[in-house]
Amino acid sequence: MTVTDIKPAKKALSMLYIDGEYAMKLDTATLKENCVKVGTVLDDGELKELIEKSDYRRAKEKALWLISGKDYSKKQLADKLRKESSEETAQEVCERMEELGLVNDENYARRYAHDLLYLKKMSKRGAKYKLMEKGIDRDLCEEILDDFEVDPVDQLVELIDRKYADKLDDEKGRRRTIAALQRLGYGWGDIKSALRAFEEEY
Repeated sequence: MTVTDIKPAKKALSMLYIDGEYAMKLDTATLKENCVKVGTVLDDGELKELIEKSDYRRAKEKALWLISGKDYSKKQLADKLRKESSEETAQEVCERMEELGLVNDENYARRYAHDLLYLKKMSKRGAKYKLMEKGIDRDLCEEILDDFEVDPVDQLVELIDRKYADKLDDEKGRRRTIAALQRLGYGWGDIKSALRAFEEEY
């Protein structure tokens, strides 16, 4: 197979033509690093290696761009990368980000758990479910949540005061409030105690 033309494309890619026909888009820097130019002869193995290197570079650049804007768990980052890269490349890039300390599931989980418990006033059970949705290991979730001291009834009283106080005047609003609190992972016993404490206090 002979490279017969290379044309610039968007997003730092180049269109590669082989034996007179358009073949694919590859990362421009990868082509330059591997001295691929018009007239270069490639066999199947060399072309496959070029594709893999291009895929890796693109995925790595996207990963760095993503994590520069916000925190990601390893699973979240891999899910993002899989949209444009192979499963193998996504995993490889995520492992490299982890090695570099740019992705850390424990640190991510601690920050996220803090926000869920103290800002959103979610129950530990609800927070555990959310953390696992982000790809955090069950045992790590439990270990991290055990480090947080929160009283479920106090959490609920604050939450009711902040979001649901004006919805408790009628039965329909009360039922909806209870349902909303249950969706946050709270059990009926804690909800009942919190409603009683709220009504006594306010």
